[in-house]
Amino acid sequence: MKKIYLFLLLATVSLASVQSQILDPVKWSTSIKKISETEYDLISKASIEDKWHLYSQVVPDNGPLPTNLTFEENSAYKLIGKAKESKGHTVHDPVFDMVITFFENSATFTQRIKLTGDKGTTVKGEVEFMVCDDTRCLPPSYIDLIFKIPTPEKSKEAAVTSENTDNSETVEPTTEKVENNATVDTVKTEVVKDTLQASSEKTLSAVEQNQKQDEKGLWTIFFFAFLSGFAALLTPCVFPMIPMTVSFFTKQSKTKAKGIKNAIIYGASIIIIYVLLGILVSLIFGPQALNALSTNVWFNLIFFVLLIVFAVSFLGAFEIMLPNSWANKVDSQADRGGLIGIFFMALALAIVSFSCTGPIVGTLLVQAAAGGSQVGPIVGMFGFSLAIALPFALFAAFPGWMNSLPKSGGWLNTVKVVLGFLELALAFKFLSNADLVLQMHLLEREVFLAIWIAIFGALALYLFGKIKLPHDSPLTHISVGRLSLGLLVLAFTVYMIPGLWGAPLNLISAFPPPLDYAESPYGVGNSKVGGGIVANEHQEVPEGAHLLAPHQILAFNDYDKGLAYAKTVGKPVMIDFTGWACVNCRKMEQNVWVDDKVLNILKNEVVLISLYVDDKRKLEDDEIVESQLKPGKKLKYIGQKWSELQTIKYKTNSQPFYVLMGHNEENLIDPVGYTPDVEEYYGWLQKGVGAFKK
Repeated sequence: MKKIYLFLLLATVSLASVQSQILDPVKWSTSIKKISETEYDLISKASIEDKWHLYSQVVPDNGPLPTNLTFEENSAYKLIGKAKESKGHTVHDPVFDMVITFFENSATFTQRIKLTGDKGTTVKGEVEFMVCDDTRCLPPSYIDLIFKIPTPEKSKEAAVTSENTDNSETVEPTTEKVENNATVDTVKTEVVKDTLQASSEKTLSAVEQNQKQDEKGLWTIFFFAFLSGFAALLTPCVFPMIPMTVSFFTKQSKTKAKGIKNAIIYGASIIIIYVLLGILVSLIFGPQALNALSTNVWFNLIFFVLLIVFAVSFLGAFEIMLPNSWANKVDSQADRGGLIGIFFMALALAIVSFSCTGPIVGTLLVQAAAGGSQVGPIVGMFGFSLAIALPFALFAAFPGWMNSLPKSGGWLNTVKVVLGFLELALAFKFLSNADLVLQMHLLEREVFLAIWIAIFGALALYLFGKIKLPHDSPLTHISVGRLSLGLLVLAFTVYMIPGLWGAPLNLISAFPPPLDYAESPYGVGNSKVGGGIVANEHQEVPEGAHLLAPHQILAFNDYDKGLAYAKTVGKPVMIDFTGWACVNCRKMEQNVWVDDKVLNILKNEVVLISLYVDDKRKLEDDEIVESQLKPGKKLKYIGQKWSELQTIKYKTNSQPFYVLMGHNEENLIDPVGYTPDVEEYYGWLQKGVGAFKK
């Protein structure tokens, strides 16, 4: 331990090298509100930077760190009840599997007090809080709060505004002073950050990583939307329209160039129509509502019902049709000719084909909106409409290609039915989300997988001709394509079966409930999961270490003991700056660390030291020292010690944060933050371990 504090003391000399990774996204201010001659509200307001959020005062057990306000005891006043908070967003967190309330942009906490005498007083308090964004969580912070309550006479003179509803007065003589007090450390940090900007080039910031993930998410939406548009082309409502429409443009146009031009305008009109639909969805819901879709129980239940309706429609129970009057009115406008006429021809196609495209479009909008990005529905509709529009332009330019098109027939209905089965399977993903929110355990992992096995098993039987549905044509033989697809679906069905006994099923890990939301969290008859060969239930665990569940990785929570053990066994050290309440730390552990090749390195080639920056266990009396980053503040908790170590040595204070270092505490490779790509993370581990061996 002495080594740690000696290092911290020496490291303060290099504080000028702290770069822009040190984050401070919340600013606190205070004010008071007079309720009566003896009662006041102490108002603490948090101003939160964009994309960050802090948590409510009430969080379920084993969840993230709640916001906590404490006030010093003083005979001049007494607290009335508990602090009240402004309304936040209440959603289900899929990582913690619990309903959590958090705040964005701003949050207000109000504590009422009653004076016990006729004189003013100064109320001192402290707020403990934690903030996170989509890729990072910061360690707990502690900010002093000061409220100056004037005497009744001064209170009347100092009143600035009054509430119309309760005749109360707001007094704000201390706001500016407390803001400066609350942000003094930020000012110091900003001075330090500006002096060593160059060092930020060594570590990829979590913000940049988050931007990359957002881009990947939009590309994924576009890719699947494009495939969905191609699937929509192969339905009975759209496919027969291709030769009819292209023939119309080529025959009615005076020249081939004119026909191609009109077909291109027709395709562009299709794109415009669907993109406008995506824009409409984005504007109606707005960014905050879209962010809540993926975790809100009622949205998920509504989506479940919608997808069930879409699926049943595709399976042939009924057709979803728009009113015929709409099609008639649009057709009349299409006869006008020119650009307007072509646009209404495209609109007529969208309306007439709605029974086939509607369920696909609805599913795409649901999926894109649930992703939380406001541009997701727009990107999705662009990809979908592009796939539909391209054939009209291409076949108009090259009419001879139409000879290669397959003839319409019963196979078009088969495409619809296959899409119906896929919609049915997807519907249960949304029902699973709702079950996780309510924690009813009705759709645990085994039940979910059993339903999917039944759905895809039935689809395989359908493709093999063992099941017939209402609109199917007589099947005299099975084509090679249908047989191949049937075998693929059957193989996928068989692949899912071991999941009933605890197999991780990495190919579909994003769809079923997590492994621990199951009747047998570690699999039937098993108590452990994970690869590797060293850490197991019979391994002798060295002093200060433990086996990290569920992967059974040998891990230390103490820096000195972990480093000493690494020197003994001749392995490099991997420091894992993490937190009990760090969402993305859990994502890394659940989605990246479980990969066999990654897990093998973590178990066999490095010594893992996990330092929890939100560890609320108190330090021993002889370990309590003054903070080097916040003069005048004492480090009282173990988590504060690790947080300060990370900030001083590695110039960042966000988690997760991973460091590979040698026995002389030198970096073997530049540290990384949240890295959800398995191959990228594995490559980083390999390179660092290789540097140690050299």
